[in-house]
Amino acid sequence: MAGWTAGAAGLAEVDRETAARLDALPVTVLAAGDVLFRPGEAAKGFVIVTQGRIEVFLTGPTGRGILLYAVEPGQSCVQSTLGLLGGEDYSGEAIAATDVRAVLIPKAEFLSLMQLSPAFRGMVFSAFAARMQGMMHLLERVAFGRIEARLASALLSRAEGEVVQATHQDLPTPIESAREVVSRRLEGFARAGWVATERGRIRLTDAAALRRLAAADEGL
Repeated sequence: MAGWTAGAAGLAEVDRETAARLDALPVTVLAAGDVLFRPGEAAKGFVIVTQGRIEVFLTGPTGRGILLYAVEPGQSCVQSTLGLLGGEDYSGEAIAATDVRAVLIPKAEFLSLMQLSPAFRGMVFSAFAARMQGMMHLLERVAFGRIEARLASALLSRAEGEVVQATHQDLPTPIESAREVVSRRLEGFARAGWVATERGRIRLTDAAALRRLAAADEGL
């Protein structure tokens, strides 16, 4: 019977021995809202998400927050990789944005596979490189992007169809902006006819306008 690695994104090239070692690890089920790690904690293992979405946030001393990145199937948690390979404690907080199925590779097993399996090592570094590229784009957007454009991009990325299952208070503060600022910008979007705020969700009524606004920021 095939193990969980058979359908896991990014693991198709690992050898049989590595796949067998990974398949021996249990699949953990997380409910939306569960916290995987908090700032100051040591990395206990390498997380592979097989289903769902985990979001990693960084919160400053003033309470302002930033969504650093999300981890979905085939993607890596850069903070876990840095912690396992470099010994750094977590600086962010990871929260299950949806119900999640994931596998935690314990630190000792992760380091052993990194040493013995070229395919596993390649998968880790490839996912890490892709994540770092995304982080560089994030830094550019933090430094140069306009709040409205970043908010438009955040709404588009979180939308399921034309609906974002969140209120303006539930949205992660997009790219180092105070929640009050986000609320005012969202109200402006509503007045422009781009969104409609409903109970517990935000409906995108003019996704094309939001895409144009988000695209204007990507060139910065």
